[in-house]
Amino acid sequence: MFDAFAKVVSQADARGDFLNDSQFSALSAMVSDSNKRLDTVNRLTSNASSIVAEAARSLFADQPQLIQPGGNAYTSRRMAACLRDMEIILRYVTYSILAGDASVLDDRCLNGLRETYLALGTPGASVAAGVQNMKDAAMKIVGDPNGITAGDCSAIMSEVSGYFDRAAAAVV
Repeated sequence: MFDAFAKVVSQADARGDFLNDSQFSALSAMVSDSNKRLDTVNRLTSNASSIVAEAARSLFADQPQLIQPGGNAYTSRRMAACLRDMEIILRYVTYSILAGDASVLDDRCLNGLRETYLALGTPGASVAAGVQNMKDAAMKIVGDPNGITAGDCSAIMSEVSGYFDRAAAAVV
């Protein structure tokens, strides 16, 4: 896993080049937005339990068969596993936001996840719906302008949204 700085330096080094103006500009923009990035991660981390709980409530309201006898989230053990998986995905989304790069999400969380769910008989579409529900809950929290670094947050909002979309797409 590389953060944005290590990634740019690694790429330039592999080419034997100095960093160019566009690379400096991109890194400079990331530095100037770093407080927004930290605020976003802090908000998501501080509200992780409520994000997962809200997403699960919404998922089970939309797909009640999951919590009925024979459903993939039926029994306390399976429900706990479902909530744990949602929390893990959310945690890796926050790592990606902090790093400004999806490689940690891909490498440590999403690679092989679809195959694991297939092997367990877990419906990928339901997992994707749960991730989208987490996205909805997270975007409300991230989009709240109170107590966050002032300025345009559209780029970080788009980035956060993209990480959730990437996770949802990886399981179907």
